[in-house]
Amino acid sequence: MVPILSQPDFQQRALPLSVAGWHQMIDNGLAPERAELIRGVIIEKMSKPFLHTKLADVLIEFLRATVNGSFWIRQEAPLTLRDSEPEPDISIVDGRRDDYQSHPVTARLVVEVSVSSLLVEREMASVYAEAGVAEYWIVNATERCIEVYRDPVNGHYQRHQRVPEGEVLQCAALNTVSVNVAELFASA
Repeated sequence: MVPILSQPDFQQRALPLSVAGWHQMIDNGLAPERAELIRGVIIEKMSKPFLHTKLADVLIEFLRATVNGSFWIRQEAPLTLRDSEPEPDISIVDGRRDDYQSHPVTARLVVEVSVSSLLVEREMASVYAEAGVAEYWIVNATERCIEVYRDPVNGHYQRHQRVPEGEVLQCAALNTVSVNVAELFASA
């Protein structure tokens, strides 16, 4: 990052980009290919190490086999929020793909896999809470646990817990989903 951008005086003068402006950039081919809009700022997406890809893939296969009902399970697909359009590793939204004419604005469950971006993923909790995402998981590969955020109220999750290896995570937002954390990491 350019050091001058870390100065508060310059940060206050930065021009935020609206979600509508971001969509215009995409429609006109002006948006960077590997980027997403977070809090009105275009952020370059990080490259994914193999462990990240493998964990996300194992989890998406598991969720597709486990989730019952009328839900759309999405991988690296945008959610259009108030001032952001993140592309979470996994999101599960109410309804089927054909029910949507644009990107969903919230989700039942969002999952991010973190191999080297844990602080960034934790900061994203407020973005997802503001959008009313019922449950947010961070698959913390470094500590081999899943961090769970639940009960969004006024832009903050009211409950946070860590589910370590050896325990089973029962999803509150999707009652048919339970993840054996040790099996998740053993599969990767």
